[in-house]
Amino acid sequence: MASRKTSHRIRENGDKYSVLLPTYNERENLPLIVWLLVKYFGESGHNYEVIIIDDGSPDGTLEVAEQLQRIYGQDRILLRPRAKKLGLGTAYIHGVKHATGNFIFIMDADLSHHPKFIPEFIQKQKEGNYDLVSGTRYRGNGGVYGWDLRRKLISRGANFLTQVLLRPNASDLTGSFRYEVLNVFCEYSNTGETVCVTSGICCFIHSRLYKKEVLENLVERCVSKGYVFQMEMIVRARQLNYSVGEVRPKFIFLNSY
Repeated sequence: MASRKTSHRIRENGDKYSVLLPTYNERENLPLIVWLLVKYFGESGHNYEVIIIDDGSPDGTLEVAEQLQRIYGQDRILLRPRAKKLGLGTAYIHGVKHATGNFIFIMDADLSHHPKFIPEFIQKQKEGNYDLVSGTRYRGNGGVYGWDLRRKLISRGANFLTQVLLRPNASDLTGSFRYEVLNVFCEYSNTGETVCVTSGICCFIHSRLYKKEVLENLVERCVSKGYVFQMEMIVRARQLNYSVGEVRPKFIFLNSY
């Protein structure tokens, strides 16, 4: 009975959470990530919508998304596809235009960040009325699974340099999900994989929770369109004196989008 009362109170507060899911060749992961989102939002009692932005995936991701929409309903699953792959940053910009929630989650569809941490993001935001909440691998119980020592060292070094050069006051600027390159090249000798680094900064796209008006303001100011988009947003957020909260989810490295 207590849980039902809690869910009722949550629904009454009027908050709605829009989850932006950019996809490219995610037909296998999409059903599970959507099911998990429905599960954890349903259990918490928060109002939500999932906006899938598919960039012309050749593997049939959009067809899978259409099936999921039929299963969960058009009020929960919104499809906003694009004709071709135009970049992750622009996918988020596109999704924001269609979001009806007053809070927006941006995250990957490849399960590298588990939706079970969503309630922690929401709770953290409420605790301090933060303008945005980001996950960090580098405080408390945060962590990364699936990386070798070299990747971990590069990520640590990139974050240190970023903190010194840009001083964004967030412990994990590069955040969560994707390896990105910018100006200097590093090669993994064991795999031949090339990682591009710009100004000594590696970028991983992170799951973050934003107040909608904050995200709208940031995307209008950002000039980056690819993976660097997320890193630019956190720097600009600090420049604009937005408050940033942090939680400590586990991160699983997967190759996707």
